[in-house]
Amino acid sequence: MKSKNTLLSDPRSAGEMVFTRIGETPVTSRGISWIPITQFLTWVFFTHQASRRKPADTIFHWAGEGILKTAVSLGAEWCHNLAHLMTSHWIAKPMDQFRIQFGMPRCIYYQLNDQEVSPREHVLRSLGGPAINLILLPFSWLSKRVTKPGTVPGEAATLLYQTNLFLSLVSLLPIPGIDGGPILKWSLVERGCSVEEADLAVRKTNGPLAVGLGLFSSYSFSRKRIFAGFISTLLGLISLSIFAGWLKEDDVPI
Repeated sequence: MKSKNTLLSDPRSAGEMVFTRIGETPVTSRGISWIPITQFLTWVFFTHQASRRKPADTIFHWAGEGILKTAVSLGAEWCHNLAHLMTSHWIAKPMDQFRIQFGMPRCIYYQLNDQEVSPREHVLRSLGGPAINLILLPFSWLSKRVTKPGTVPGEAATLLYQTNLFLSLVSLLPIPGIDGGPILKWSLVERGCSVEEADLAVRKTNGPLAVGLGLFSSYSFSRKRIFAGFISTLLGLISLSIFAGWLKEDDVPI
């Protein structure tokens, strides 16, 4: 990796600072958005959760559990995005930026319909993230099995398994802006559809998907699974907006 603490010259990245490069891809941030706010808030959440579950423990135990759970949950997301980055280099079609926002990574491609990238290469770039979570899934399941339930290692192992399972499934939903949307779109293009026809097919798919996510959200809230209900509601609203034409692929805020 070569460090270059400079500004990107591309007009689509005005004001972004380059901290280093991984292969040909610059690792960037805008202003102070690199500050790990997400990590801090996640740590606060898990620390508070530990204090409520084990009130007899000390603040050091709560904080330690918070750190470990933050590392395994957000670490899985970092692995997901780094896998996209490494896959893009493996097929010699590197992403344009690896942007750090509030301490979390985001994969940036300037041209979503880049004609210099073949449909199969588009699919491979999108598959990198879900693939690493699927690869990690049996190992996280095994760690969950061999650790004692209720202990800090057991709680962390369970969270690691749940996070990899969540990313494996949700990232493959055919929503533009996350991995499943481009996978479906470029698979259709590879089979002979035009880009416009593939975009329309993905848009139509998001109608029944929005209904399914809405039903799952209602079920989750009825079972008091608040996180699952919130996430499925958010994804359902995005899916509905795609279907209705209110959102385009490059406007999806995830």
